[in-house]
Amino acid sequence: MSQINKLDWKKYEALTKYIYETLGRENGVIIEGFGNSCKVTGKSGVTHQIDVLTSHSDGVHSYRTAIECKYWQEKINKDTVMKVSGILSETGINKGVIVSKNGFTQDALECARYNNIGIVELRETGENDSGAKPEILDIGSLTVRTRCTITRPEILSTIIDYVEDVYKEKEGINIYHTTVQLSNGTQIPFTKYTKAFQDELHHQSKLFQPITKRYEIEGASLLNKMTNASKKIKAVTFTGVLKKIDENSEIEFSLTDRVWFIMKSIFEGRCFKITESGLIAEDKK
Repeated sequence: MSQINKLDWKKYEALTKYIYETLGRENGVIIEGFGNSCKVTGKSGVTHQIDVLTSHSDGVHSYRTAIECKYWQEKINKDTVMKVSGILSETGINKGVIVSKNGFTQDALECARYNNIGIVELRETGENDSGAKPEILDIGSLTVRTRCTITRPEILSTIIDYVEDVYKEKEGINIYHTTVQLSNGTQIPFTKYTKAFQDELHHQSKLFQPITKRYEIEGASLLNKMTNASKKIKAVTFTGVLKKIDENSEIEFSLTDRVWFIMKSIFEGRCFKITESGLIAEDKK
């Protein structure tokens, strides 16, 4: 359920029906009728329109409740209470409830208590909360646990076989700035050779077993793009290993929702908060 920007009496009735339907579901309460089509004929033969009509059975007897919704700017007075009381008497409906947007006058409260009619205030948050910020309801937490197994090729050593012995001493090269120039003049980035070897480690799929592979490149030269230096080479030999890494992670999220409506059952002393997504939670404070 998403928040309705422009609430009117029809939407207010629909919201009331949704709340009672949701709250009563676990207790066997069902909605018999709702809206303009919900009509009950009284003992006099006169038909009465009921905003929301519910029924509940204890296994032996069935009880019906007529819910009157008042999306009014003013408070409900005793005249409305007496009207509902009259409808109950005329139709034989067992109980009545009046739901109001803006509360009740004192005489309405006294009259309702005497006639055993439930009084409920259902209002949007902020209407009577002078300057209060929108309330956030903590509805729980969600923990996400992941387990991931990764195989990763790792190059342990790279040996370049130079044509002249003078270049056999150890020296570092930057593979990202180094190119292999073949005898036909074609230039191949050195990273392509390292990538080919890593693919080979994946292909052989021998976990934690060192593997060596030699790439013969007769007549080629090793070019340093930064210094323009060139050295003749015969081959490149890589040694590497395929590693297996287990990675576990846990992330916890707090689940919250914005309170949209507050419903107070005045005589029963119960209070419910209705969020924008339709969650209904009883406030035990």
